[in-house]
Amino acid sequence: MMSYCGRFAPSPTGPLHFGSLVAAVGSCLEARHQGGTWRLRMEDVDLPRCQPGAADGILQTLTAFGFEWDGPVQDQSGRVDKFRAALESLRLQDRVFPCACTRRELADSQFSQLAGDGAKIYPGTCRQGLPAGKAARSWRLRVVDESIVFDDAVQGRVAQNLAHEAGDFVLLRADGFFAYQLAVVVDDAEQGITHVVRGADLLESTPRQIFLQRSLGLPTPQYAHLPVAVNAAGEKLSKQTCAAPLDNTRPQAALWDALAFLGQSPSAELRGAGLADIWQWAHAHWDMARVPRQQCLRVAE
Repeated sequence: MMSYCGRFAPSPTGPLHFGSLVAAVGSCLEARHQGGTWRLRMEDVDLPRCQPGAADGILQTLTAFGFEWDGPVQDQSGRVDKFRAALESLRLQDRVFPCACTRRELADSQFSQLAGDGAKIYPGTCRQGLPAGKAARSWRLRVVDESIVFDDAVQGRVAQNLAHEAGDFVLLRADGFFAYQLAVVVDDAEQGITHVVRGADLLESTPRQIFLQRSLGLPTPQYAHLPVAVNAAGEKLSKQTCAAPLDNTRPQAALWDALAFLGQSPSAELRGAGLADIWQWAHAHWDMARVPRQQCLRVAE
């Protein structure tokens, strides 16, 4: 068996917030509990969304909170050649096709339905070839009419028929940047990631990634999707919902809150303990089985 290798892969689009901390804590503690390694990757392939200085800020916050990762930090943006090679491999297998559709055309299409993550299901407009007079804008992966099934360590059995619930999805965007789905699959395989612990907001993407792994002949990690932290309005904590950035000067309280959010039941007395003491308790008491089996969980006021 391969030794356990987990990772935390934030996007440097802004400072870390409580939802980010939950994912970092869960992935780190599970890796250490299993006696494995825990890697850190900056998912900055979507350069237009990345903020200058955000990556450095993330590293400073993780350090202030007492996280320790194994090996160097990997920057996704420096691996474009790897993504291009993967796309070319799929092209040679006739698993991808060029698409001329614009976002507006897909949004206006009466044939498009909504996927579980709210995105439009691609109606197959360019699957058999580009319409006359149209130029390629993006490249999409051909999906099949069968269910992708996997057992999630937190959410249980998940099944999704990509043809009916997702459609052919983009691997190379119209702006020339590679899509997250391709980048994360290639990077997880190259880093030897055996277990992915992340937020349940990415649960709907996982069947696509598993299908892509199979198409590229890459191993499939085991998955655990933690509850997503939401505010009083039921919105995921994010930059768009004005989530407060983590306070590097008061890491103990936020770390305690993250452990409580993940169902680990730290004592009230521990909240006032030193950072090293909280981590020591967390390593000794971490139990993935106690994580709430919910996709969303409201943050305590």
